Amino acid sequence: MQNPGPWRLIDTGPLDGGANMAVDEALLRHFDPAHSLPVLRLYGWEPPAFSLGRFQRGEEALDLERCRAAGIAVVRRITGGGVIYHAEELTYAVVCAPPQIPGGRGVKESFRTLTRFLLHFYAGLGIDASWARERHPPERLGLRTPLCFAGREEYDILAGGRKIGGNAQRRLKDVVFQHGSIPLRPALQRALPFLRQVPPGFQEGTASLAELGVTEDAPVLGKRLAASFATALGVTLVPSALTAAEAATAARLAAERYGTDAWNIHGESP
Repeated sequence: MQNPGPWRLIDTGPLDGGANMAVDEALLRHFDPAHSLPVLRLYGWEPPAFSLGRFQRGEEALDLERCRAAGIAVVRRITGGGVIYHAEELTYAVVCAPPQIPGGRGVKESFRTLTRFLLHFYAGLGIDASWARERHPPERLGLRTPLCFAGREEYDILAGGRKIGGNAQRRLKDVVFQHGSIPLRPALQRALPFLRQVPPGFQEGTASLAELGVTEDAPVLGKRLAASFATALGVTLVPSALTAAEAATAARLAAERYGTDAWNIHGESP
């Protein structure tokens, strides 16, 4: 592994769904594994939105007409997995090269490293959290589900048997992209009328920070999350902003990609 160097810390605050996904993709597109500083981005969602996994069929996961009537945006992520309702949550994204994270050469190893900081974060909040692989036998993990929070993967985070948020990764040549969500307060009840399928025990099997006794607001939790990331990975975070080139790409993607049904609903690249 290379010696840990500084990472850019970009806190964009809450943005709408299309803008959030456009910024994530812009950071990935502009990342040069040979020259760029790795990135930790923090953000939120305003107004609430649904995000579909890269390969999901929108009409199979959601009642799209009901979403339109209620004015709830549906966007498509560049990562896989199931649909997520983003409301009151803290979201992170990481863009880096495998040598920039400890043990990050393989997919599983990098996913373990890039979720370990969440365990550190939850421990600091007084939450006894663990990876799902430590609580469930292998045969109960990895089952596909149309809802991200209903699934159980090896390195999903559980507290008291309930899943906290979700994380997804995409690997390009020499680049790791990962993002994940941490629900701050219960919001799933509001999402249920729009879902095509609701697995039994779905609500009971998930948790927000408020349900686990943590009521601090997003800015405070964001600072704690960043500190946990720096400690867990042994890196220095340098506050940063989008470069002019990143901002321009994000604006273009927000209009031409994440502002279209062709991509968001049908997965067709413009």
